[in-house]
Formats: sequence, structure tokens, C-alpha cells
Amino acid sequence: MIDASINEMLTERKQKFLIPANIVANVLESNNLYHAFLVLTKNQYAKIIVLDNDGKYKGLLSLAMVTDQMLDTESINVSKLTHILVGDVMQTDAITVEDPYDVENDLRLLTNNPFLPVVADNGDFTGIVTRRELLKAINRMVHNIDDQYEITKK
Repeated sequence: MIDASINEMLTERKQKFLIPANIVANVLESNNLYHAFLVLTKNQYAKIIVLDNDGKYKGLLSLAMVTDQMLDTESINVSKLTHILVGDVMQTDAITVEDPYDVENDLRLLTNNPFLPVVADNGDFTGIVTRRELLKAINRMVHNIDDQYEITKK
């Protein structure tokens, strides 16, 4: 369990933890992989959120998943991507969170994930929590902890 004082310092700027859905790049499960490939490469992302037409979270799509579909035995066939839908190859079992401000859970999960999709209990995609934003909070805390606390060794 995270010490209450540490948790308080980490969450002083918790509003920055959640990157809202309206500014997070995404693709629709009904898009073809060619479109997804363009979005991923243009934004220089390795992985992207997949939604349905109603804004409900459906999964994740990685650049590796797309490029795997382009490979033939002896060549790369980009034209194949126009005939395959995102929904056919996306990852549907990715870890999601409902509470973006649960620092202990976020820390544990962000150890192995660069970001966490935040999904409401009704399936609405609300945004992402990134490892970067949490590390910024940790950086701020470790550089400012002595402003609020006197640290002594037990």
C-alpha cells in the first residue's frame, strides 16, 4: 500500500493523469487496416485505441499487428490492408481501468504498459493514463518532498 503522504503528493495534480478521449488518437473497428496503418504511422504510435461507432471501447491495435498482415512469404503486400478490418485483428483482452486516479493500481499496471485505456462501466472510452504522466508526478514528488516533509532514517 502506498503511504498516504506519498499518495497525496502524487495526486496533487491528478487532473493531468487522465488524457481525455477527445484528444486521444483512435481508429474504429470498422476501419480497414490501411487507414489504421496511416493513423499509426502519421502519429508515430506503436499502439492505438479502437472504438465502435458509438465511442465504446473495443480494444487496441498495434503497428506490429498491422505489419504482420502485410507480410507474404517473400514480400510485403500493403494492398492487403484495404481488405482487412481493424476489428478482425485488434487485441480485445487488453487491461483497462475505470478509475484513472488510483495511483497504486496505475503504477502496478503501467510497469508493463505504456498507457492504460480508461473505460467507464458502461463501456464508454473516457481517455488514457500514460506512464509518462505518472512519471512526471513521481519526478515532481521526489524533487519537492523535502518542501513538505522532513525525511529521517528510521
